[in-house]
Amino acid sequence: MKVCKFGGSSLANAAQLSKVMDIVLSDAARRIVVVSAPGKRHPRDSKVTDLLISLAEAALAGGNTDREFGAVVERYASIAQDLRLGDDVTLSVENDLRARLARRGELSPGEFTDLLKAAGEDNCAKLVAAAFCARGRKARYASPKDTGMVLSGEFGNAVFDESSYASLSRAFSDFEGIVVYPGFFGYTREGKVATFPRGGSDITGSILAAAVRADVYENFTDVDSVYPVDPRIVPEVTEGIATMTYREMRELAYAGFGVFADEAVIPAVRARIPINIRNTNHPSEPGTMILQSRRVSPGTLVGVAAADGFCSVFVEKYLMNRAVGFGRRLLQIFEEEGIPYEHAPSGVDTQCVIVKECNMPKEKERRIVAAIKRSLSPDFVSVEHDITALMVVGEGMCYTPGMLGKAFTALAEAGVSVSMVNSGSSETSIMITIARRDRDVAVRALYKTFFAHG
Repeated sequence: MKVCKFGGSSLANAAQLSKVMDIVLSDAARRIVVVSAPGKRHPRDSKVTDLLISLAEAALAGGNTDREFGAVVERYASIAQDLRLGDDVTLSVENDLRARLARRGELSPGEFTDLLKAAGEDNCAKLVAAAFCARGRKARYASPKDTGMVLSGEFGNAVFDESSYASLSRAFSDFEGIVVYPGFFGYTREGKVATFPRGGSDITGSILAAAVRADVYENFTDVDSVYPVDPRIVPEVTEGIATMTYREMRELAYAGFGVFADEAVIPAVRARIPINIRNTNHPSEPGTMILQSRRVSPGTLVGVAAADGFCSVFVEKYLMNRAVGFGRRLLQIFEEEGIPYEHAPSGVDTQCVIVKECNMPKEKERRIVAAIKRSLSPDFVSVEHDITALMVVGEGMCYTPGMLGKAFTALAEAGVSVSMVNSGSSETSIMITIARRDRDVAVRALYKTFFAHG
């Protein structure tokens, strides 16, 4: 059995939804279909989720919500009309939204916003199920509440309660036809709607794939495959990645590859379910397969990624290596400010802590520097901003001499200065930090060296 998830671009209008149905019906193994809310129909359009957030904000402000309400209903009405599903679908959406809006007084702002946001996927799943039935296929909508999708934590940033795997497994143990399941949200143990972070439909698909022990988790989007570099930086890249490992994907995703958010694949990875990235618009393309392991050629990479938005705190103190607990006390300062660190490379008398700039506003930066000077009495402290992290990734680097030298030569010849290097113990990746201004030049240089053959 296959679990397949379709993103917002795959459900933006009736034409796209027809493609989705063709894809699902072309393979009898595709039994569980996870859907996002309808996405943009054109570049200047709005995603339904964004329209729902605007509706929630207008309701919370106590203003008139007619315009926002109408914009949401129109999106579903347009799809239903083009698919000739009748007026019942549109009426159902209207009634559902009104019922959600009516609960404003009994919910906190966070709870109310999640309730409204979840309407995007929920109503889309009902519409998609109706569309399959209109084609004469046996299909049904399945509710996250009825199947036991339990979430906990912060509203808008909820996490899956793994104890609910058992109920999800039972819910799908014996069913006929196609099940259409809304992504992005679940229910707390108190019965309140809670949503994952944005992109949460990927998380839902991964959870269901793990719960039913699917043969493969197919994630349909709007690209033919995952590319080894960002096509916006290297437009000439045309060959996608055929296969990669979970570990390679994790390293690339960390540096900004828009394949998945980290939390989106954890359930499938832990259950060792293969993940297949495919294109709704080109369903014959095999896409990228993400596996537990793969056959690799020594000296080869799978990809190069670049993530902006880092800063580093550099600390120098003579005889630091003899100061017991220095590193722990340094990191504790960041912990007390609620800042997770990304990397902490060190030398004999130096320690560098790299964090994401979004986690360290100026006020926190001043407090951290003051605390370091007060608690650790360093000889020197500095903070560097606008850092980019390059990730050079590939299982083929393992036990292959010269890979770091090859990367450094490419960057040196391109005039890119390297500020820090961190090579993981797994030898699957090399992280190199550079100035933000050199990012595009660096990525192109590494692509030319490792991928542009001939």
